[in-house]
Amino acid sequence: MASISLFEASIAIFCFIILHFFLGNWPVLGMLPGLLLEFHRIYDFSVEVLENSDLTFPFKGPWFTGMDMLFTVDPTNIHHIMSSNFSNYTKGPDFKQVFDVFGDGILTTDDSELWKNLKKASLVMLNHQGFQKNGTVVDLQDVFKRFMFDTTLVTVTGSADPRSLSIEMPEVEFAKALDHVGEGIMHRHVRPRLLWKLQKCVGFGQEKKFSKADATLNQACAKYILEKREETRSQGFDYHSNGSESEDILTYHIKIDTTKYELLNPSDDKFLRDTILAFVLAGRDTTASALTWFFWLLLENPQVVTKIRQEINTSNGGQEKPSCEPMEYLNNLVYLHGALYEAMRLYPPVPFERMSPIKPDVLPSGHKVDSSMKILIFIYALGRMRAVWGEDASEFKPERWLSETTSLRHEPSFKFLAFNAGPRSCIGKQLAMTLMKIVVVEILQNYDIKVVKGQKKIEPAPGPILRMKHGLRVTLTKKC
Repeated sequence: MASISLFEASIAIFCFIILHFFLGNWPVLGMLPGLLLEFHRIYDFSVEVLENSDLTFPFKGPWFTGMDMLFTVDPTNIHHIMSSNFSNYTKGPDFKQVFDVFGDGILTTDDSELWKNLKKASLVMLNHQGFQKNGTVVDLQDVFKRFMFDTTLVTVTGSADPRSLSIEMPEVEFAKALDHVGEGIMHRHVRPRLLWKLQKCVGFGQEKKFSKADATLNQACAKYILEKREETRSQGFDYHSNGSESEDILTYHIKIDTTKYELLNPSDDKFLRDTILAFVLAGRDTTASALTWFFWLLLENPQVVTKIRQEINTSNGGQEKPSCEPMEYLNNLVYLHGALYEAMRLYPPVPFERMSPIKPDVLPSGHKVDSSMKILIFIYALGRMRAVWGEDASEFKPERWLSETTSLRHEPSFKFLAFNAGPRSCIGKQLAMTLMKIVVVEILQNYDIKVVKGQKKIEPAPGPILRMKHGLRVTLTKKC
């Protein structure tokens, strides 16, 4: 027993030394040098840090830079921030500057009343029966991203299919600009604001690429808005009519009834531009990320593939096409639902959430926070905490989402944060789950998948969306 205690003590001391070596509080520079050393593996590093610091870790930034942060994956803290004390927590005073390219869209606005208007209007659109039928069934990281870009852009703008998923796999400037913006936003999180603002002013480094991407997005959105306005005028369009029957999101927002949503301005091109970017970003990147990591986990766990295929065959009675209604059929795929949740627990499309208190507060963990502090909830690390999910937290086990009666097991959103929590819970959750199930069913029914030889190490790249650093190269073989 004494030897075991000595071993455990040695491990604890070793972890303490490593933690303070890499995130030591340096004079003037704070803990930033240690964080930058580990930035290339920031998500796995966050797991190590938070696992060894009782789920919450205070990060000290360089003096006078406003970079003091609190990292947490404590579910009680998350519930406090996202739900029970939601009114005290916003995106923070400098959030809008970091995410300036996305303007005042629903993903980025910090104005509570404007956000409520945007959420209410968007829910009407997403829940409308006509919109729900717009799903497209087609036949891994690049393919899913292109598929979701094409599908989302058509759904959002009503434009012609950009065909980025055509055989030639062409480069689309709009899609490329979104990638560059994501890289820039991540770098802004680990650089003092004064530094990246200076780079922006002089047009240097990452900020130069960011500015070019911003201009590309502005130009593309302006084109879609102009075309849509001309189309609606030619149809004798009456402004502020009921937009819930529109065929696409842009048309819906141009027609939006401002008597219901007083803070929304359909005559303002910037409002429409911010709306386009918010929906394209949410629709393309998050779903593409979730599908990519899901299929990699399937390749690593062939027994799960077998169970999903068995469930698909059982649900459709062995027929090629289900005899029941599509939504009823998809809702019966409970094991697939659990497998998708399990993949997003381990690889959440949005790996961290950023908040900041309006006034000083004390979290349930006892940590004090003030309005100058940013709080980073590491969703990636949350899904891997043994203190939250048990000793098998790092394992891919879809069964953890099934009850004894094989129905879906509920987990509170402040524990499973893939779709956010509280008032800011994802309004497109149901739509995303439906689309992902359709894609998975179509692929698994028609193809066998294998990773190609020579595939580089599968690991996440730093960014606001969890992407694979080297992609996922596979061979798809048509099933006989």
